[in-house]
Amino acid sequence: IYAKGSYYKQTYNKDLIEIGKVFSDKYREWAWREGRDFFPPELYEEDTPPDIYIKHKIKQYLEEITPASLDQIQTQYAREISALQDIRPHAIITTNYDNFLEMIFTEYTPIIGQQVLKLNHSSIGEIFKIHGCISKPESLILTSDDYEEFTTKKKYLSAKLLTYFAEHPLLFVGYSAEDPNIKSILCDIDEIIATNNELIPNIYILEWDNEITRKALPSREKLIAIDSHRSVRIKSIVADSFDWVFKAFGANGAIEKVNPKLLRAILARTYDMVRCDIPRKTVEVDFQMLENAINVEGQLPKIYGITTLTNPTALNAGYPYNLTQVANKLGFKSWYHANKLIEQIKDQTGINIKASDNKYHIRIKVGNTDFSKYSEAAVILLNSVKNNEEYNLEI
Repeated sequence: IYAKGSYYKQTYNKDLIEIGKVFSDKYREWAWREGRDFFPPELYEEDTPPDIYIKHKIKQYLEEITPASLDQIQTQYAREISALQDIRPHAIITTNYDNFLEMIFTEYTPIIGQQVLKLNHSSIGEIFKIHGCISKPESLILTSDDYEEFTTKKKYLSAKLLTYFAEHPLLFVGYSAEDPNIKSILCDIDEIIATNNELIPNIYILEWDNEITRKALPSREKLIAIDSHRSVRIKSIVADSFDWVFKAFGANGAIEKVNPKLLRAILARTYDMVRCDIPRKTVEVDFQMLENAINVEGQLPKIYGITTLTNPTALNAGYPYNLTQVANKLGFKSWYHANKLIEQIKDQTGINIKASDNKYHIRIKVGNTDFSKYSEAAVILLNSVKNNEEYNLEI
């Protein structure tokens, strides 16, 4: 095995990413010939990515070597893991494929691969698996093609991660920071946070050395080469046990005894309370209006378009119907006919009663979905329109 490894390193000038691409191609060829019985049938469908075979094998291998539970961890490592858990970091960023971190931080939510770019996150209690996860083998960053795609999108990832680096210390654990993706992200951080090759103040790299002694004086800084002309300086910690390091980082106890999953839920609901149909740039107010908003409880949130739902029962009583129920009360079987009456009002008056919260309609946001509810006044109004009677809008 070693001889074969040396052959590929020699052939491809030690470019491990390019070697990953070669291995992927060879796995695909083998999978479609004598290796066919080693893969599930769905991997042979035409829309399956060609690198799925080696990634499937990586998934199987990591599942085999990953402990089924923390109870299987040897005693000397159990102390380190317990100290790591006590840090309770705001977020974890990893290039690891396996699910071991999810086992350690059971209350944290994994964000896998491109989900990091697509989803809104709560900035706490998340494991950012930027190189993918074996739970989704197709997400693994392994081949040169994967790295190229990552590079095209990493600027946005860097921007998201910068918010963490600016507010919290970053600890690289068991990692040499030689991965090109990590280097490029560090380069972006260096451009913004540090200038003139200054030390990046709150980034640490923790390296293991079993031969270090108490009298040793390892370097307190590490220089990481970004390219042939540039490097970044970060703080360095060298230890033969990570136990005391984790305890030091966990001594702060900022969110001790707080469930990250609960915090995520609270933060998510806080963001959902902000209406998306309000002015987003300029809110014009005069001094008298501002003074009144400060002195009268509940007025300031109204200026910003934020409402407080203190009585859900009253809301349901005031707006008890969805559009289908409104249609049924008007004698129709489908919501479509009630909606046509609303459009008729818009054509006749220029007012769309669904475009705002008013005495006829209110829009409620639940999760990522908006729901429209209608009042008894809406039923009366639409009944007048249906019967070609005169009506007055009170918006």
